[in-house]
Amino acid sequence: MSDRDQLRRLLAIMARLRDPASGCPWDREQDFASIAPYTIEEAYEVAEAIAENDMAALKDELGDLLFQVVFHARMAEERGEFAFADVAAAIADKMLRRHPHVFGDAAIADAAAQTTAWEAHKAAERRARNADRQQSALDGVGLALPALTRAEKIQKRAARVGFDWPAAAQIFDKIEEEIAELRAELDANVPARIEDELGDLLFAVANLARHLDVDPETALRKATRKFERRFRRVETLLAESGRAPSGSTLDEMEAEWGRAKAEET
Repeated sequence: MSDRDQLRRLLAIMARLRDPASGCPWDREQDFASIAPYTIEEAYEVAEAIAENDMAALKDELGDLLFQVVFHARMAEERGEFAFADVAAAIADKMLRRHPHVFGDAAIADAAAQTTAWEAHKAAERRARNADRQQSALDGVGLALPALTRAEKIQKRAARVGFDWPAAAQIFDKIEEEIAELRAELDANVPARIEDELGDLLFAVANLARHLDVDPETALRKATRKFERRFRRVETLLAESGRAPSGSTLDEMEAEWGRAKAEET
C-alpha cells in the first residue's frame, strides 16, 4: 500500500474507534485534556528509542506518536474545528514559510544562521498572533514543557535581548550562592522557602548547562539511566552473596557501588 493509502487506513481506523455507536468505549470517552499526557509520554518514548539506537522500537514509537496526532485531529474534526488534512497543510505551509533559503530566494550561510532566521520567523509569527497585547521576549515558551527544558528556553529568550551572564564561570558563583541560601533555609526548616531555594538552584544549574552547550534534560536523563544501571548491578552483586539491598547496610551497598562503577571504567 502507498503512503497515502496507509494514512487513509489509519484515519479510518481512528474514525471507527470514535464512532458513537460502534466505536471503542474508552476511545469515545477521551478528550484533548485526557489524551495530552499520552501524547507527551509517546514523545518521550520516541526519544528513548533514539537514545537506545533501536530502530525497530523507533518505528513502533513513531507510529504511536502519529496516532496521537490523528487522535487529536479526529476530536477536533468532530467539533468542527479542523481535520487532519488541515494539520498537515498548516505544518507544510509553515515549513515553506520558515525555509525561504530552500523554497525561495533567501540565502543562509550555515546552520547557525538558519537557527537565527528560524527564531526570527517564529517571533514575527508570535507578534502577528498577539498584535493586540504587549509583547515579551518570553512569549511562546510552552507551559507544559519539562521544567528543565522550559527553564533553558526561557533563559535563551532572555539572553537574546542581552539579559545573560557573560561567561559560565560567573554561573558557578551563582550556583554556590544558591547552595548557601538553600543551606540557610534548611536551618529555618520552612518547606515553602526550601522549595523556592531549591528551584533557584535547579534554575541556575540549567543556566550553566545552557552556557556549556549541554541539554540539561538529556544530561539528567543519562545520569538517571547511569544510576539505574549501576544500582541494578549492585543488586546483582549483593544477590551473588545471598544478600539484598533491604538487608544490607549503606556501607555494604556503597562498596558494591564502587565495584559496579569500576567495572564500567
